[in-house]
Amino acid sequence: MIAEQAVLGSMLKENYLIVESNLLASQFTDPTNRTIFQSMMELRIAGKAVDLVTLLTTYSPQDLGGANYVNDLTNYAHIDKFDDHVGVMLDIWREREKKNVLHVSMHEDWSIDRITIELAALTDHRVSDHSDIQSMLVDVYEDPFVEKDITDGAPSGIDRLDEMTNGFQDGELIVLAARPSMGKSDVMLHIAKQAGWKGYVPMIFSLEMSATSLRDRLIASTGRFSRSRMRDPYHMLTDHQKENWSKVIGLVSETKIQIFDRSRQTVPEMRMKIRKMMSEQNGLKPLILIDYLTLIHSDENKHNMHLQVSSITKELKAMAREFNCPVITLAQLSRAVEQRQDKRPMMADLRESGSIEEDADVIVFLYRDAYYSKDDADNGMELIVAKNRNGPVGTAITCYNKFTGEVLNRETSSEGVIV
Repeated sequence: MIAEQAVLGSMLKENYLIVESNLLASQFTDPTNRTIFQSMMELRIAGKAVDLVTLLTTYSPQDLGGANYVNDLTNYAHIDKFDDHVGVMLDIWREREKKNVLHVSMHEDWSIDRITIELAALTDHRVSDHSDIQSMLVDVYEDPFVEKDITDGAPSGIDRLDEMTNGFQDGELIVLAARPSMGKSDVMLHIAKQAGWKGYVPMIFSLEMSATSLRDRLIASTGRFSRSRMRDPYHMLTDHQKENWSKVIGLVSETKIQIFDRSRQTVPEMRMKIRKMMSEQNGLKPLILIDYLTLIHSDENKHNMHLQVSSITKELKAMAREFNCPVITLAQLSRAVEQRQDKRPMMADLRESGSIEEDADVIVFLYRDAYYSKDDADNGMELIVAKNRNGPVGTAITCYNKFTGEVLNRETSSEGVIV
């Protein structure tokens, strides 16, 4: 177990590596090395130095393999190759856990989907859903004393919305709901573009609209081209717009958006596609977007829509946690909103609202006065954050051009748009 000894030796020399490694004691194969690592963790959380003397005077040397064994660990230390040694160690751990998963699955007759999920989970450092409070406290022990970069979530490109949510967070289920033709798909594409330009890889599961339709919408909103003219760019775009065409294509390309447009997709199918893409692209930061919730196919509870939606939302929330990324799904509102004088949506307007309201971390409603007044000069759009599990609720005001699909933070000139 030379890799384990090299890891422990490096930690003895540089104590910060105990935290940086993100390792668990259970990931050490050798019982003695496991005990040494656990002892290091305990000393670190107690605010003590982790060195030879402290280890041997705080714990029984016999439990640590003896004084000579602990002392010799520093001979294996190689700080520059620390990550390589951790990698070797984790490869051994994963192989051990893989054999265990296959053994248990055979005796307990697991489904293929469960086996796949369990094996995919081994790409993470965590061996199970168990968290030791000491390990968790180590992660935050130095927070008041060492300045850290605050990591924002996936951006929406709408400043006020990002202020409320701090960006869409990993592991969260976000529901974006509105009446038909309110602009849901365009807001979804706007979020996908903004996140793509910030380094995320947006994956759109379009259960209603074709990939080519989404492509054309992306081009139109980015280039401020009227969608009606996108049907025949050769004859209908102006010379100025044609000059900008290649630049717009380049900008859309930089989003790295991936589109899966087969209808009647199930959540397990989506998971399989996400997992495959993540395995193909190391370092992938995924953002999952689904258009839309009630078009997701499920073989369960076919005759009870409420139970079916409840099952799907729970699966989507589990998917967000499994891949540690934001999952944004569009949803339709019921016709009840049309019968009120104030037609701004409320929670009760969500179709099958109980399960959606329970499972979603963030719920955002879209509302446009112009949708009802038919006033083409009114480009205001409200994004009403009705639920925000980890932050404030409120309303973000933005501008929406229904001819191009462009979403803007504030009113700007629509020069160049030909309707």
